[in-house]
Amino acid sequence: MAEMIDPFGRAITYLRVSVTDRCDFRCVYCMAENMTFLPKADILSLEELDRVCSAFVRQGVKKLRMTGGEPLVRRDIMKLFRSLSRHLESGALEELTLTTNGSQLGRFSHELADIGVKRVNVSLDTLDPDKFAAITRWGKLDQVMEGLAAAKAAGLQVKINAVALKGVNDDEVDRLVSWCGDEGYDLTFIEVMPMGDIGGEDRVEQYWPLSMLRAQLAEKWTLDEIDYQTGGPARYVRVKETGGRIGFITPMTHNFCESCNRVRLTCTGTLYMCLGQEDAADLRAPLRASESDGLLDDAIMEAIGRKPKGHDFIIDRRRKQPAVSRHMSVTGG
Repeated sequence: MAEMIDPFGRAITYLRVSVTDRCDFRCVYCMAENMTFLPKADILSLEELDRVCSAFVRQGVKKLRMTGGEPLVRRDIMKLFRSLSRHLESGALEELTLTTNGSQLGRFSHELADIGVKRVNVSLDTLDPDKFAAITRWGKLDQVMEGLAAAKAAGLQVKINAVALKGVNDDEVDRLVSWCGDEGYDLTFIEVMPMGDIGGEDRVEQYWPLSMLRAQLAEKWTLDEIDYQTGGPARYVRVKETGGRIGFITPMTHNFCESCNRVRLTCTGTLYMCLGQEDAADLRAPLRASESDGLLDDAIMEAIGRKPKGHDFIIDRRRKQPAVSRHMSVTGG
C-alpha cells in the first residue's frame, strides 16, 4: 500500500472530512447566528466524497473522521458511512468515526454501530440547560442527552469534547469531570481557536488557557500522566478518583504540530494540509475532470508535499481579527 510522507517525514494516516458546512446549532465560538451556507453545486456529492476518501485510504490513510458543520444533518449521510465501511471490512481502514453535536445520535447510533463505527466524539461544553441554549443558540440539552444515551445503548464509546470558555463554563469543569466519570465517557478540553468571524463575540474574552484549567482541576482531582494516544493532538491524564481519562488540546499554549499526522477535506473538496494555515489544494477539479482517479491521486500527493511544519494560531489582542478567516464549520472540527 502507498504511504503519504510529508516534507518533515510525518506519515499522513488521518483524514478529517467535513461532509457539510450546515449545522442545527449556532455555537457562539464557531458560527455567526445568520450564516450564509454554500450553494449545493459547490458541495461534493456523497459519491464524490466516497471517491476522495477511498483515494486517501488507497494512499495510506488508516483513520477517517466525518465532521461538519453537523455531519448527521446531511441528507442520506448514512449511505456514505455504509459505503466507506467496506474499507473497514477489507482491513485497509482501521477506524471510521465522527464528531457530532449529539442532536441526531438518537436516530443514528444503532446504525452507526452496525456498520463498524466504534466510537464518537460529542461536542458538549456545559451540563446546564440554560447555558447550553446560550452557547449553541439553537440547541436543546435534553435532545443531546437522549442521543448520548442511545450511543451508549448501541455500544459506542463516547468522548465528550468541551471548549474551555472563560466566564462561561469555567465554573463547571469539576462537574464535567465527575459526570463523565459516572457515565464512562472520556473527556477532552479544547482551547478556543481564532477561526472565522463569529458575529460580535470576542474570542479574546472567551480565551481560557488550559494550563489554568488544569491547575484548577488539580485542586480537586489527582491527575496521573498516562501514555495514551488516539492518533489526535490530545495529551491525556487519568483521573484517579473516577478512573476516567481527560485529554487536553492546546493549539494556543502548546503547539502540537511536531507529530501531526492529519489533513482536512472540506465539503467543497478543498484540502487543508494544516488547520491553522490558509494554504490549500483543490481536489474537486481533478475529481470532476476524470472518471478515473489518476488526476485525483496526483493532486493529493502534490498537496501532501506542501504540508507545513506547523500552524500560526495566535489570539491577537490588538486587531481582534481571526487568525484564519474561514469558519471552523467549513473546515471541519
